Amino acid sequence: MSRVTPNELLVVLVEPSATQRRIIAGQLRETGIRQIETARDGAGALEKIRTMRPDLVVSTLYLPDMTGTDLVHAMREDEDLQEIAFLLISSETRFRYLDPIRQAGVIAILPKPFSTESLRVALNSTIDYLDDAQLDAGDYAPEELEVLVVDDSPLARKHIGRVLASMGIERIHEAQDGVEALQRLGERFFDLVVTDYNMPNMDGRELVDEIRNRSGQASIPIMMVTSEENQNRLAAVQQSGVSAICDKPFDPGSVRQLLQQIFAA
Repeated sequence: MSRVTPNELLVVLVEPSATQRRIIAGQLRETGIRQIETARDGAGALEKIRTMRPDLVVSTLYLPDMTGTDLVHAMREDEDLQEIAFLLISSETRFRYLDPIRQAGVIAILPKPFSTESLRVALNSTIDYLDDAQLDAGDYAPEELEVLVVDDSPLARKHIGRVLASMGIERIHEAQDGVEALQRLGERFFDLVVTDYNMPNMDGRELVDEIRNRSGQASIPIMMVTSEENQNRLAAVQQSGVSAICDKPFDPGSVRQLLQQIFAA
């Protein structure tokens, strides 16, 4: 199957400012995108999204009637819209405002102003997400891999599951925190654990420590997917024995590459 190209993508751009809409639409066209529909608020965007089923929604964070976070949550709660890729454009940098949208499963977050090249990189992530390129897992058949996804956010678990499924991984199990993950690890064997860092009851670092030192699956590959920004905490996680660390929001192409490195080891 040939790779999707930018001029095949249908994009809905959500931006209340007419000037900003014109600028961003121009940058989208510079990347090769030709099919662009626009909306100035969340309600208008949802109407267009439901009618047109675009490949990608590009939205600013602050809209007249809702936030970009509200918009992506509305999409993720609708079975017909939940798999549509979402790209956030915002000058907001505060963790408490950006983390909820990271957890909802966005392709990328671009700061304002951004370069056309940064936009091109984010669009490549969208194409990776849409392409359904199968994971090359060496001696492992992707459809036979048993994967445990651990995250306290149901939206994040769904998004990670969708990305893994796009690579041909079919056997995906879920746990909402480290305590439940350990319970599931005690019930069956897994080929991979994909876990968040910040979780209640038992966080990702504690889970990694329990798996590596006190479980019957001490050598299982573990990928940490996190929005954690504290470098000292991340360094401690790396030293605890994770196989790879990936940021939220994550690039599906990077996730595929990291998993291929894990299974080739």
